Amino acid sequence: MQAPQSGRRYQYYDLIMVGFVVVLICSNLIGPAKVALLSIPGFDQPFSFGAGNLFFPIGYIFADILTEVYGYARARRVIWAGLFGLIFATVMSAVVIALPADPSEPFNSALQPALELVFGNTYRIVLGSMVAYWAGDFVNSYVMAKMKVWSEGRHLWMRTIGSTIAGQGVDSLIFYPIAFAGIWSTESLLMVIAFNFIFKVSVEVLMTPVTYKVVGFLKAREQVDVYDTETDFTPFRLRD
Repeated sequence: MQAPQSGRRYQYYDLIMVGFVVVLICSNLIGPAKVALLSIPGFDQPFSFGAGNLFFPIGYIFADILTEVYGYARARRVIWAGLFGLIFATVMSAVVIALPADPSEPFNSALQPALELVFGNTYRIVLGSMVAYWAGDFVNSYVMAKMKVWSEGRHLWMRTIGSTIAGQGVDSLIFYPIAFAGIWSTESLLMVIAFNFIFKVSVEVLMTPVTYKVVGFLKAREQVDVYDTETDFTPFRLRD
């Protein structure tokens, strides 16, 4: 078993961090603007869901890979980087929307309402998104790291799916009530929570073979396989 090595440089760690942050920001800024329909065989009615949910689970796959290969401490840094990136993107969206549009530019008459519609999320959606992301990803990485120690590194599929169930469960149970309680009916709220949770976990299950290949590649190339036996699991730090 390999304990975390503070200060060591890795070839692919930064690239995975960038990929994680990009997926997070894009799925939170672009996806929520569109509600899509998904037809499932065996069901008479199609299911509606936020289009961002199609890509948001990829962030959990990145988090699983980071925790499995590099350990909880380095995954923690990436989660904070994602939160800071999300905060900046949210502030930038608000500033751009708030700036007065130049009336002499004809294109602004169509652009300004479009920007407000797509990026002008309410404070409840923004707050729910940030809190749910932060809590869900830390739960995901914590469960992943603990299960690796308990299982002595066996059954990667069980750890990735189990941690995603925990993390996505926390994420869904936080985001939707904060964002939509009192706006949607209780029945609709519970249906959306259940469907999105099942959908996100299903993506994790389907992507398991890819996760295995990426984890195997990184462990071989980086010569690292961290077990968090002595890790401080507090989320409130950035150092390894």
